[in-house]
Amino acid sequence: MLRILSALGRPAKLAASLYLTLALAGCQGVAPSGNSGSGQHGTLSATPASLSFGNVTVRKTASLAGSLNAGGSAVTVSSASSSSSEFTIDGISFPATLAAGQSLSFHVAFTPQASGSATATLTFTSDAVDPSSLQSVNGTGTPIPQHAVDLSWNASQSSDVVGYNVYRGNSMGGPYSRINVALEASLSYTDPGVTGGKNYYYVVTAMDSNSLESGYSNEAPAVIPAP
Repeated sequence: MLRILSALGRPAKLAASLYLTLALAGCQGVAPSGNSGSGQHGTLSATPASLSFGNVTVRKTASLAGSLNAGGSAVTVSSASSSSSEFTIDGISFPATLAAGQSLSFHVAFTPQASGSATATLTFTSDAVDPSSLQSVNGTGTPIPQHAVDLSWNASQSSDVVGYNVYRGNSMGGPYSRINVALEASLSYTDPGVTGGKNYYYVVTAMDSNSLESGYSNEAPAVIPAP
């Protein structure tokens, strides 16, 4: 009897941690138009000051939330940009006007295109005293998980069997192609050449000392989880 011991991959773990800091810069001087005599200036800050995505599988997307905060007087945000195409900003329609004390939420998405660390600076442009509010972001791209299928079977009842061949197909009932290079002497085999999100079908044959091969065993299906 052929059976699947496991068809699980080793998916990368996703971790996201936030380190929140808030930096508000006061400004004194001539008040902008509309705030004559108030002594206040419009300020804009992005919180948290830094977003850390942790580990994200290559070509997968993780998202974290942030917010823009206006202080002093109303601020109009005209645009937002990222220094890296792996980090994108959404959730804001421009121009966006924030009253003093108002917050505006947004999301940052990280989609790594290669393994390794990635960093970027997000820039929010506005009519605040400091026209550019910055937020730093970072994350690490991790390799796409590799999957494997572990097979095992019962020994042949024939006394002169010297080994086994393992066959794999993409459709139920075949056709099948042999995947072992050398004759398999044991009663198990690991197939590392599978792709996430696909189905595979396995059969085994026995080979005797005269190089005569048996018919196919029962078929065992394997469903590979998609990364």
